[in-house]
Amino acid sequence: QVGNALILTKPLGIGIITTGIKRDRVSPETIEKATQVMTSLNRAASEAMREVGVHAATDVTGFGLLGHLHEMTAASRVGAMVTLSRVPVLSEAWELVREGIVPGGTLSNHRFIQKFAIYDSAISEEAQRVLCDAQTSGGLLMSVPRERKDRLLARLREVGIPEAAEIGEVVEDRQGSI
Repeated sequence: QVGNALILTKPLGIGIITTGIKRDRVSPETIEKATQVMTSLNRAASEAMREVGVHAATDVTGFGLLGHLHEMTAASRVGAMVTLSRVPVLSEAWELVREGIVPGGTLSNHRFIQKFAIYDSAISEEAQRVLCDAQTSGGLLMSVPRERKDRLLARLREVGIPEAAEIGEVVEDRQGSI
């Protein structure tokens, strides 16, 4: 619903990092962090979401953040605004994407979302690709009434999800643009 806050529970970059792993371009520390993200269940986040009450939610997997967000906005006949600086991203993913290490699924997602995404001129193509990165075992994306946002974020932290972040908001746009 218009005015809702958008909350993401896990960082992006898994697809880019797993492609980097296949190319032997990722540090052991990043492999460990990516593995931890992928093996963390969404159960606690789901329970917190139900406890606090959200209007809509989806997992963020193969279609990437913007692909899954577009599914939500199009179905609800609203738009969304995402603030890149608020989106949690595994840090090594930025270096890899600058080097052109990007999975094919992410590139396909990026091409698809161009019909629905309006990027600020300051958003690089690399950043756009991170926002479209195909995730394996990604987090949950939740649309929560603004008055419940702080309670949801606090609850997510209480149940062990420290990287949960408010990444944007739902806006008026009957076309489902992001």
